[in-house]
Amino acid sequence: MAGAKQQLMPTMILLGLLLIATLDFTEAQTGVCYGRLGNSLPSPADVVALSNQNNIRRIRIYEPHQPTLQALRGSNIEVILGVPNTDLQSVAASQANANNWIQNNVRNYPNVKFRYIAVGNEVSPLRDTAQYTNLLLPAIRNIFSAISAAGLGNQIKVSTAVETGLVGNSFPPSAGTFLPQVQNFITPIVQFLASNGAPLLVNVYPYFAYINNPRDIALDYALFTSSGIVTPDGVKYQNLFDALLDATYSALERAGGSSVQIVVSESGWPSAGGQVTSIDNARTYNNNLIRHVNGNSGTPKRPGRAIETYIFALFDEDQKNPEYEKHFGIFQANGQRKYPISF
Repeated sequence: MAGAKQQLMPTMILLGLLLIATLDFTEAQTGVCYGRLGNSLPSPADVVALSNQNNIRRIRIYEPHQPTLQALRGSNIEVILGVPNTDLQSVAASQANANNWIQNNVRNYPNVKFRYIAVGNEVSPLRDTAQYTNLLLPAIRNIFSAISAAGLGNQIKVSTAVETGLVGNSFPPSAGTFLPQVQNFITPIVQFLASNGAPLLVNVYPYFAYINNPRDIALDYALFTSSGIVTPDGVKYQNLFDALLDATYSALERAGGSSVQIVVSESGWPSAGGQVTSIDNARTYNNNLIRHVNGNSGTPKRPGRAIETYIFALFDEDQKNPEYEKHFGIFQANGQRKYPISF
């Protein structure tokens, strides 16, 4: 009997090590956004291989691109799947259409680890996406019902991705509120997410906040290299990212969404093409961002918690405009890193 126990011990140790290796101890495991609006980009299979080689365990895709979904099969990479704005009219029109969308793009891929469905991206009454504003909440409801009917509601959350530009009075962050002209649009969405325990996906870009107000915002504050500032209400902020996040949390609270968590569905810094764009600034921002969101420090308003964040983007997308939009990639098309970065 003693011999049998001795033989079992190495096996048990090995199984224990394998179990530890599969556990994700970093709640905010940083993901990356995979946009495809570029020429000469790697194949989806090569993108999955590149992600695995670089310890990227979460990825956001913006539409149900079938070759990408096929490449993600069995990869163990968690996925945010987008319902593109151009699909909103169809899925909002009927529950049957939404059910078909989920059948074709989710249920047909049972070995893809879907984490969120992002219904629409940056739909806003303030943007050129205004034609979709009346469609967004019906689309979210129908996709949510389709996910629930498929028995996937416990593992896949349904939300939408918005921009921080919906928030006004963002300084100090405790004063954050949704702009009056968007409140009728965003408040019912926030309340729907709150009632269903879903997060709000938010695209958070200190880069844009800085270039729109360089007089009042210091570059090092945007790049996570500042000693911090103290806001008029006495709260110290080390960086602009946290300030933007907390302003959005304040707006959520005022819209009846105090229980809604934020997932940062995009954040990054361009390496060329605009004001204060450089390889060095992109490297500084993205590496500091990864360290910050995985560090469990949280924000002043939501301390002590990791911040699930997706860096924009895997590759440069040269089909985009204006020029700086072409240069957010952290990898070259050949799979080489544009600058040192660690996940």
